Amino acid sequence: MEGKTPSPSPSPSLTLHPFCTQTPPTFATKDMSINSKWAPLEANPEVLTLWAGRVGLSTKLTQFSDVYGLDDELLALVPQPVKAVLLIFPITAETEASRKKTDEQIAENGQPNLDPTLFFVKQTISNACGTIALLHSIYNTDVTIKPDSPLQKFQLQAIELNPDERAKLLETTDLFATAHATAASQGQSSLPPNLDTNQHFVAFVQAPDQGDGDEVDGDGMRLVEVDGRRPHPVDHGPSTDLLKDAAKLIKEKYIDTTDSLNFTIITMGPPQAD
Repeated sequence: MEGKTPSPSPSPSLTLHPFCTQTPPTFATKDMSINSKWAPLEANPEVLTLWAGRVGLSTKLTQFSDVYGLDDELLALVPQPVKAVLLIFPITAETEASRKKTDEQIAENGQPNLDPTLFFVKQTISNACGTIALLHSIYNTDVTIKPDSPLQKFQLQAIELNPDERAKLLETTDLFATAHATAASQGQSSLPPNLDTNQHFVAFVQAPDQGDGDEVDGDGMRLVEVDGRRPHPVDHGPSTDLLKDAAKLIKEKYIDTTDSLNFTIITMGPPQAD
């Protein structure tokens, strides 16, 4: 919407830049002992863009941006086209019950339209939701990754592995150590004193519909939630507009199920126009 600037504060259902606590893999580096613990990354577009640029995402083409609210007017302010949507939400009894019910339905009925080639890694590292959501966003979209970068090296090492083996690789790799330490020091908020929070970070992407013939709906794309805490990616149905479809689902499946207002939505897409 030309000439319009974002509201200085988010809508009542969204809050800007809380922490999704991450305790990424432990490993030996020049500056770390084998048992050292990484600090949490702040859910801040600038921090995420810094992290992604350090590990090999071409940030001249792709960056992260805040979503200020779920109304169409506010969604229109987000740089397009959106490649991935990142959600940070509070873990509550209600959200856990809803997610468990969905996973049980999938176990019973399967997901015949889900693309089996989606990159998916299990979360076995305590609180590593941010790193995993970033990897899910980058590897499941057509963004540009620099040759011989940590992102490309990890992708090549992990491509033939199953989700559990990828998790083990993430536990032991040193590819992301320096980038994480740098990005974690750039946040605007103070670190939680015990590095403990009930926030969780997931990614939403589009993937090709694997149905046959008349079973394929709309533009032939599906809205998929990718979360390493779950057994598998979750197919949420046909998708023609990633941001609007994800916003609608987030409101219905997450925001409307709890009294908490502590939600953050960040997109991955082109840089914000000057």
